[in-house]
Amino acid sequence: MENITKTLKKSMKYIRRYYSSTPKVGLILGSGLGVMADSLQNPLSIPYSRIPFFPVSTVKGHSNTLVFGEIHNLKVVVMKGRFHYYEEYPMEDITYPVRVLKELGIKVLVVTNAGGSVNPRFRTGDLMVLTDHINLMGDNPLRGWSREDLYPRFIDMTFGYNPEMIQVLKKAALKNKVPLRQGVYAAMTGPSYETPAEIRMLDSIGADAVGMSTVPEVIVANQLGLRVAGISLLTNMAAGILKKKLDHKEVLETSEKARSKFIKLIKGFLLELSKMEI
Repeated sequence: MENITKTLKKSMKYIRRYYSSTPKVGLILGSGLGVMADSLQNPLSIPYSRIPFFPVSTVKGHSNTLVFGEIHNLKVVVMKGRFHYYEEYPMEDITYPVRVLKELGIKVLVVTNAGGSVNPRFRTGDLMVLTDHINLMGDNPLRGWSREDLYPRFIDMTFGYNPEMIQVLKKAALKNKVPLRQGVYAAMTGPSYETPAEIRMLDSIGADAVGMSTVPEVIVANQLGLRVAGISLLTNMAAGILKKKLDHKEVLETSEKARSKFIKLIKGFLLELSKMEI
C-alpha cells in the first residue's frame, strides 16, 4: 500500500464527489446486521469497490456498501459489511476504513458483530455491550506503524470501550426495554470455529463471547482518538456448551430473528447521542 496520507487523500477525494457533509457517528455492521442501514433517512450509498484502496468483503451477510444518512437528525455513516483477518487481508487493510471514517469527521465509532457466547449464563439472541476485549489474533494493526507525526504508536487501551458510551448504550437499552448483557469479547483469527477445549480456555481467562473481528478496528479507533461503543449479537452458544455442531447459517438466522431489538437499541443509542455534544 502507498503512503497512508496519499491513500487517504485518494479515498476521500472520491467520497467527497458524492458526500460533502460531516457525519458524527460511524457504525460498522457485522454478519447479518446490515439491515440497520435501511433505517437511515436521506441515504446515499457508495459501493466499497468504487472507493480507492477500500477492501471488499468475501463473506455472506456483508453487502460491501458505505451508506450515509441521518437518524434523529444525527448524521451517520454506516459500513454494511466489514473485513476479516481470515479473508487474507493484512491488518492495515482491515482497519483502513476506520481511518477513512475518521477523515470524514466522525467522533464516535459503533462496532457490532455476531459472536458466540462463551458465558453459559447467556443465551442465543442476546445482545452484549462490550466492556473490554482479549486479542488472540496473533497480530496487531499498529505493528509496523511509524508515522508518529500523525498518530502515536503506543496507545493506552484501559478504556478501549468508552465508559461514557457504555452508559449511553445501557440507558438506551433501559428506555427501549431491550435486555442487554455486558462482557468481554475475545477475538480469534478464524475462519474455523473454536474447539470445545479452546472455549474452556477462553472461559478461564475471562471471555464472555468470542468472534473473528472487531478488535483490530477498536485498536485503531483508539489510536485515532475516537470514542468506541461495541455490541455483540450472540448468535450461537460456543463449541461444547450445547454439544452440537456450529455453522454460519445459524449465525445469519439468529441475526435475522434478533433484528428488531438490535435496530431498536441502535436507534435508541443514536437518539441519546443526538441530545449530547459529541
